[in-house]
Amino acid sequence: MTPLITAVELMNVATGDRPPTLLDVRWQLGGPPGRPAYEAGHLPGAVFVDLDTELAGPAGEGAGRHPLPDAEEFGAAMRRAGVRADRPVVVYDGGQGWAAARAWWLLRWAGHGDVRVLDGGLAEWTARGGPLTTEAPAPVEGDFAPEPGALPLLDADGAAALARRGLLLDARAGERYRGEVEPIDRVGGHIPGAVSAPTTENVGADGRFRPAKELAARFTELGAAGEPGPEVGVYCGSGVSGAHEVLALAVAGTPAALYVGSWSEWSADPSRPVATGPLPG
Repeated sequence: MTPLITAVELMNVATGDRPPTLLDVRWQLGGPPGRPAYEAGHLPGAVFVDLDTELAGPAGEGAGRHPLPDAEEFGAAMRRAGVRADRPVVVYDGGQGWAAARAWWLLRWAGHGDVRVLDGGLAEWTARGGPLTTEAPAPVEGDFAPEPGALPLLDADGAAALARRGLLLDARAGERYRGEVEPIDRVGGHIPGAVSAPTTENVGADGRFRPAKELAARFTELGAAGEPGPEVGVYCGSGVSGAHEVLALAVAGTPAALYVGSWSEWSADPSRPVATGPLPG
C-alpha cells in the first residue's frame, strides 16, 4: 500500500463505509501556530494535532528540538483524536508535507499499520474542490495503543556508524549542509559521511510528491542503489523534514531509518565531529 493518498481518493473513501480518521497537523517552523488556521477551516471531521506538544517530547539540552514523545502520552493524544488500531488514518498539513510526514512516521513507528499522507495537503484538497468546515468534531475515544519499533530508529551513535557503512542522507537545505549558514543550531555543517539530499527535491512545483520512478531515480543517484541496496538513514534539523524524506523513500520503495534527534541534537554536543563543504567528508 502506498503511503500517500490523493485528494480525489480521499473524497471517495471519506464518504464510504469505512472512512479514515483525519488528523490536521498544520505547522510551520518558526511560524504561527496551526490551530487558528485549523479553526478557520479544515477537512470535515478532521481533528487538530499539535506537532510541538503531541508529536514531540519536550525539547531539552542534548535532546534536540523535537525529540520522540513519551509513548504513553503519544498514545493518549492519538486516542483523544479518535485513532483506532483497526481504522485507517489520513494525516495532512497546509501543503509542505513535513508535519504530516512526522505524524505518519510516528504512527507507523508506534505500530499503526494503515496510515497515509494526503499528497499536497490542504492546498491540493481545496484545489480539487474539497469542502472545508469550521465545525469542530467530537471524536469517539480511540483504542490505539503504541507498540514502538515498527520502523527503524537511529540515535547519534547509530547515525555516525550508518554514515560509514551505508548511506546517511541529510534532508536540510544545501547551504546548511555545507555550513554556509546556520540560522538555528549551534554550528553549521553536517555529520561526517552524510550525503546532501534536500527535502525540497522530493516534490514538484505543486507541492505533491514526485512520481515513484522519479524518486527512485533520485535516490539511486544519491547512492541508494544495488540489490540489495545499502542501509539507508535520514536526518534533518530536528526530525521533522527528515520524516518527509523517509516518506519519499518509502514511496520510492526504499526503507530508511530516521535519526529523530538530527542536527539539533548532534550539534549540541561539541565533542561530536562536524564536516563542512559540499562533500560528505
